[in-house]
This record gives sequence, C-alpha cells and structure tokens, in this order.
Amino acid sequence: MVVASAADPGRDVHVPPDQFACEDCLAEFADPANRRYRYPFINCTQCGPRYTLIQRLPYDRHNTTMAGFELCPKCRREYEDPADRRFHAEPIACPACGPQLTFRGADSKLEGNPAALAGAVTALGVGQIVAVKGIGGYHLMCDATNDEAVARLRARKKRPEKPLAVLFPRDRKLLARHLVLDSLHDRLLHHPARPIVLVERAPGSSLSPHIAPGIAEIGAMLAYSPLHHLLLEELRRPLVATSANVSGEPVLTSAAAVEGRLGHVAQSFLHHDRPIERPADDPVQRVVAGRARWIRIGRGCAPLELDLPFALPRPTLAVGAHMKNTIALAWGQRAVVSPHIGELASPRSMETFVQSIRDLQELYGVRAERVAYDAHPGYASARWAMRCGLEPAKVWHHHAHASAIAGEYPKSYRWLVFTWDGVGLGEDGDLWGGDALLGSPGHWRRVARMRPFRLPGAEMAAREAWRSAASLCWEQGIEWEALPANAGLAREAWAKGLNSPRTTAMGRLFGAAHGRGARRPMARKHCRGAGLAGSGRARTGRFRSRRANGRRVSESPARGARGRAIARGGNASPFARAPSLQRRRP
Repeated sequence: MVVASAADPGRDVHVPPDQFACEDCLAEFADPANRRYRYPFINCTQCGPRYTLIQRLPYDRHNTTMAGFELCPKCRREYEDPADRRFHAEPIACPACGPQLTFRGADSKLEGNPAALAGAVTALGVGQIVAVKGIGGYHLMCDATNDEAVARLRARKKRPEKPLAVLFPRDRKLLARHLVLDSLHDRLLHHPARPIVLVERAPGSSLSPHIAPGIAEIGAMLAYSPLHHLLLEELRRPLVATSANVSGEPVLTSAAAVEGRLGHVAQSFLHHDRPIERPADDPVQRVVAGRARWIRIGRGCAPLELDLPFALPRPTLAVGAHMKNTIALAWGQRAVVSPHIGELASPRSMETFVQSIRDLQELYGVRAERVAYDAHPGYASARWAMRCGLEPAKVWHHHAHASAIAGEYPKSYRWLVFTWDGVGLGEDGDLWGGDALLGSPGHWRRVARMRPFRLPGAEMAAREAWRSAASLCWEQGIEWEALPANAGLAREAWAKGLNSPRTTAMGRLFGAAHGRGARRPMARKHCRGAGLAGSGRARTGRFRSRRANGRRVSESPARGARGRAIARGGNASPFARAPSLQRRRP
C-alpha cells in the first residue's frame, strides 16, 4: 500500500508496482462454488493492478481508475472488514459490480465475460491475431504454434526479425517441451514481476520458427493476470503476446487507440472497461555470466525505487536518451525509475514521456529543481530539458553508461569501462559507442576507442544495417555486389562526408555484420548481436569464442596483435580489417 506523510517535499511515499495473481485468488478463481469463479479481474491486497490504476494520492479507491465501479454489498463488506484479506484492496471487484469484457470481431460484438472470452478463444483457435487488453496495456496475441498466424502478425506489424514474446501457462511439462530451463531461469520466470525471460529453445519444440528467426532463444513469460490464465486454460497452448504498439512507441492502453492505430494488424479485439491510467510494458530479464540482469523494467517492477549511497542537495530529474527511454526522479537518498517508455520519435511517445515526468513528481510529492539530460541536442529528451525551465545539467552519453556500472559496484573507486553501444554524442563531436573510459563518475577520460568510420545517412544506419556494412567495405576498397539500388547516392554522400558522421560504435559494427551477413543464410544464423545494435551497454571487456560450422570464431571484432578480427580455420572476412581498438595517448 502507499503511505503518505503530511510533509510534501521528500515525503516517505512508496508506490507499489502491479502484482501477479496470487495463489489464494487463483484457488477461488478455480472453485465453481466461489462467486468469483473464472472472474477475469479477481484480486486482493496481495495482487492485482496498482501503479497502472493509481490516479493520485492518497491511495484510496476514489483516487484510482476503479472509482467508477460502485462496490456491491458483498464486496463492500470485504473491503471494510479488517479481518478479510480484501480489506481496503482498492481494485476489489466481482462479476456483479466490477469490470467486464467485450469482444469485437470483424462482424460481431460480444459483451459480458463468458461470451467475450469465448469469442476471443475461438478467434485465437482459428489462427486470428487478437488484441487483448491487460494490466498495463494491450498485447497482440496469436497461437504461438501456428506458423501462418505468426508470419501474418510479423507482416502486418512490419516487424520482420525482432523476436516476439511467448506467454506460457504454469505447466512445467509444457514448459519443458518448449524451453531448456535450469534452476535460475525457472526462478526468473516465477519472479513476482513475471518478466519476459530469454531462455534457450528446446530441441523439438513446436513453437513457430517465425517467433525468433535465426535466434536460439525465446522470450518466455508466465501468465500473470487472471485473464491470461483463462485464455491459456481454454486454448491449452502457448500464445504470442507482443506489445500492441506502433514500433518504438509505448504500449497502447485504450480501445479507441488500439482499434484506430492497429486495426490493420489485429483481426479482432478483447477489451475490458477498467481504465489504464498509464502504460507499463512487460519487463525483460536475461542471464549474463550466471547472473540475472534486467534488460527492461516495466509492469511488475516499476516504478523501481532505489536507495542512493549519498544525499542529493536538490531534487533532480533525469530524462534519459532518445531510444529506449526511461526517466528517473531523485531526491535526498532516494531515486525512482519509471517503466520503459520507448523511442521518443512520435507524439504518442512524447505524451507518455511528459506524463511519466508529471506522474512521478505528483505521486511522490517531489518537485524537481534540476534536470539531467543527454548532451546530444537532437534528442527529444534533451530538447524538452533545455526548454522546461529547470536548472540544466548536461551529461555525456557514455559517461552516463560508465557511471551506471560504477553505481552498481560502489566499493570500487577507479574503473576501466568499455562503453559499447549503438551511438551517443562524444565530447569531440563524433558519435561514440566503442570506447574505453578510465576514471570514476564525474571524472571519466577516454583512453582507447575503435577506429572511427563514417555512417552514410547518419541515424538511418541504425535501421538500415547495410549502410554500416557498405561504409566498412568502401573504406577497405572492397566491392559489395549485393548493395541496394539506392546505394549510389549513399556512396557519394559518404565520399564527400555529407550526412555521414564519424562513429566508433560497436553496435554499428554488429549492425554491419548483420547487414552483410543477413544475405547469407549461414551467416545470418549465427548473427545473434544484430538485435542489440541500438542498445546502450557498458561492458567489462570480456571476450568469448565459440564454434560456427566447425570453425572457432571470435565474438569480438577487436582481436589480434594489431587489433584486427581473426577467424581461424576459414577465409578471412572483409570485417577482419574492421576498425580496430586504438589507444588514446594522454
């Protein structure tokens, strides 16, 4: 629950994240004699939506999106009884007084929970794409074992390669048929946040190969809402459950928006009438070097509340970068991080960005006085920060990455951090992303970097990987016959340095390998880094090797006595002469 003190600045407020359906509620949910039998919105004080329905504090029902649902006498007695586990459970509801489902197909509309659920189950069973409203937004769902349905979803959403998440029931035998689960992955799947967890696909799995083309991992998550349990119980098979959004934008939360903007993707819709106050996408975790790491925070774990090892003199807002944006609010020795917002390239994204800034300040009763923003003047977050009226604090992109690593391990005082990502503006005006920084937060110095190369088309290279590949080929005097038809203009611009900024970005090197290798089936099969080309990461410089087609190949493009990439047991790739790691002299 949320506890608010009388004081405004820095008051001791804790906003709870949304919670998965608890065992007690699921037991009632499965009991035909219980009045909430198979009710899609069952909840109690231990589970159900929180962050996504709170409108203002104090956290009382009339301050949530449940205010419009008047409690029936039975629910009222539970709500007011201190001995009942639903005592002041603000989202409390039942079939008599709570939210209801509505199914809308191409030529039909079914209202009421049983009828609407049956309509959605039938649609999914025959291979349709159904937009299903959940806790923090809509999912686009289809049968994960139906190749035609998954391929149709990819084609309609214009998402040719990026992996799709798969929703599983709590059935260990079914999980074992599709996933290779060790104890750590199993524990992550059952984490209270019920995140998407990247897990190795099991040999012989009947999941469609279109779910994650060319990748051995599946983004798996367990059912976390009562509605998920109903759908999976009826269908008895896994479902694709990818965010219902326009690419890069926050997940959609209203019936009008999802029908209007994704009507060309979904073939039918399963709505409900409990309003979502703010979007919260599914969180993502993966295991790295034997440890669980958050790739994205969201529903179930956000807002993420952190304790700082020092006290800030004034409340500070941090507005993040342009892609994969999140924002944070910090005051005293506390910091709160918002759910994942997305790419700030559309009005919808900017609306959610501004709403998140407003919501965190209002919910926690803290008014920011300073704003930290990325130094790149073209980022929408930076432009907002420079005109918001708060005292500005410009931060270099890769200094922030390095400081984040240092913040995770505060006992160390001096760091050598490999800041490898897509791109970010550097102090010299180049786009960094393949650099080594030495020092500590506030005192970073670049001591090494990848040899720069040009990006024809600038930010277009992030979406069209052939541009990075072509640039590397042109710099090395290598002709690449498979270039697109419009490559001639790009080459002219590259030769003249027009709209072709220099970069050291490791992400663009991975993108280049993907852009060239994707045209060769075997190369594409082993190009796992392509999907991470735009991700921000700080690395510790650990390299690994693996086998591909019987050859030992390096996973790093920086290798050898002169820093060249080496592939042993086969012919040298054009990227064996890719930009090398160069030492920066003091």
